[in-house]
Amino acid sequence: MNKPLFLTTALSFVWISGAWAGEGISTPEANAAAIDIVQTHANYLWTLIAACLVFFMQAGFALVEAGFTRAKNSINIMMKNLMDFSMGTLAFWAVGFGLMFGASGTGLFGTSGFFLSDFSVDGDPWVLAFWMFQVVFAATAATIVSGAMAERTKFSGYLIYSAFISGLIYPVFGSWAWGGLFKGGGWLEGLGFIDFAGSTVVHSVGGWAALAGTLVLGPRLGKYGKDGAIRPILGHNMPLAALGVFILWLGWFGFNPGSTTTADTSIAMIFVNTNLAAATGAVFAMATSWIRFKKPEVGMSLNGALAGLVGITAGCANVSPSGSIVIGAVAGILVVLSVLFFERIRVDDPVGAVSVHGVCGAWGTLAAGIFNMGGTSLGIIGVQLLGILACFGWTFVAAFILFKTIAVTVGLRVSAEEEMEGLDFSEHGGSAYPDFEVLSHSGIGSRRGKGGSSPAPASVAAGMANFAASEKKSWLPGQL
Repeated sequence: MNKPLFLTTALSFVWISGAWAGEGISTPEANAAAIDIVQTHANYLWTLIAACLVFFMQAGFALVEAGFTRAKNSINIMMKNLMDFSMGTLAFWAVGFGLMFGASGTGLFGTSGFFLSDFSVDGDPWVLAFWMFQVVFAATAATIVSGAMAERTKFSGYLIYSAFISGLIYPVFGSWAWGGLFKGGGWLEGLGFIDFAGSTVVHSVGGWAALAGTLVLGPRLGKYGKDGAIRPILGHNMPLAALGVFILWLGWFGFNPGSTTTADTSIAMIFVNTNLAAATGAVFAMATSWIRFKKPEVGMSLNGALAGLVGITAGCANVSPSGSIVIGAVAGILVVLSVLFFERIRVDDPVGAVSVHGVCGAWGTLAAGIFNMGGTSLGIIGVQLLGILACFGWTFVAAFILFKTIAVTVGLRVSAEEEMEGLDFSEHGGSAYPDFEVLSHSGIGSRRGKGGSSPAPASVAAGMANFAASEKKSWLPGQL
């Protein structure tokens, strides 16, 4: 493999500066040392740049969730996403990083490195760069759940969940698959489990926790009729959601290539695979929605891009570009069918998080074994299936118990009155759009001014109800 141009250039500068300083002619040993220094610095720089890109995904998730939901809950959504990263950072610093990457004799969880104790002033500072890259991954897993539980979750209860997923649920499974990246070593990792950047470790963990949360919460008011009819609760700002998807797409170029934590030529193929899968997912989701709903539906198309990104995350470093296209295509179709399935069984997921991250994360993990460029076998596929099942078993059960415990203690769901009023006002005492009247798509509205809140005029409420009734047959589920 040819040396990168920047290494050769840096070496030249080192040789010239040495000659000018009267240190003699450069030797092969000195050249090798100079190359190692430059490569190390480049690895630090690339890893931290990638961490910044992954952090920027928090903005993308916040915009997607806000766009897919109603205006009266926008502040609440921003606060949840803010606290996912803030609470998650502290929990991962205190406990999560040690559980995930600390020394492990059992392969189940780490037992060292808590409170970032692996860092010392005179020690190797790589632990700091590695921790920074890993904490943004932990926050990603946490914030996936926010969208599925949107518009009816008590903020104080959500804060407890946010700390636990970053400090316990995500790190334990992460140690099984990724512990050997630092000082640990997980049992799945030892079996040869393939999940390069986290289709299962990050996304399915978030997706299955989201499923547990939605089941404990129950559907939003007005979502399902007594006759079983699915009623539309449309998002208030699809351009905002689209902007969020573009931000996430950009952030994924840090998520997947950054997982090398090495500045070398291997990231080129990972970039290409990531982009191809996202584009193919969007196209195939659009086509599927077009066939199903007779229109190229925007919400499904946006989720198709995310489904492709989630799907390629496990195998981005070990499948070919043509393989990434197949992975993205299947993910794009699968996410549409999955959203419709969960709707039919009355799982109210406003943004499709369970389908995008849980289901497509499982598909991507399986596909990493099927399309492995080094060859596949029943053994490889079996290990991939085992990892998928282990993730679901641990995450869903742990999250379900956590949410049930929160529900019977501090409370998980707001009251019906608070839900109808909107969580911005009831939970945070504010309004995201104070200069506009906010109306609910379920026919329940409010207007706020100096006099507080008052019901929307009966004619408006009736009009919204008629609109919802007329949309039952032509409703496009992507706009949840």
